[in-house]
Amino acid sequence: MTLKPIHILLADDDHDDRTFFNNALKELTVSTHLTTVDDGDQLMELLLNKALELPDVLFLDINMPRKNGFECLAEIKNNNRLKDLPVVIFSTSDCRDKIDRTFQNGAKVYIHKPNDFAQLKELIHHALPISTEKLSPGRQLKYILNA
Repeated sequence: MTLKPIHILLADDDHDDRTFFNNALKELTVSTHLTTVDDGDQLMELLLNKALELPDVLFLDINMPRKNGFECLAEIKNNNRLKDLPVVIFSTSDCRDKIDRTFQNGAKVYIHKPNDFAQLKELIHHALPISTEKLSPGRQLKYILNA
């Protein structure tokens, strides 16, 4: 039996962070497929395209041009087709107010971007099963990794 790869969508405007993330995924033992976008407008255009299958999980940067992560998260959680999409915030910000705001708006996991490659692999490895776990309606677990 062949397991279907986990389809991950990464929205991050920083090319180096996208490359770092992709390289970390390649070293995980779990099979993944990565799609990346550079900004919030591209993200929402992709997610709102009903002809495309939704990813299994979205890793979302907060500080992006055109449309930031907070705006995207609000749109996602207010859209019936997208509202159940697991969102992992992937940001350099460690401001407690920003972290709390992402959870209030429906994020499941918050990862403070590490500079260490081994740590990034470990954080992604832990975030994937957490972000895709199914909870009964009305329940939300919040996980902060590396904050």
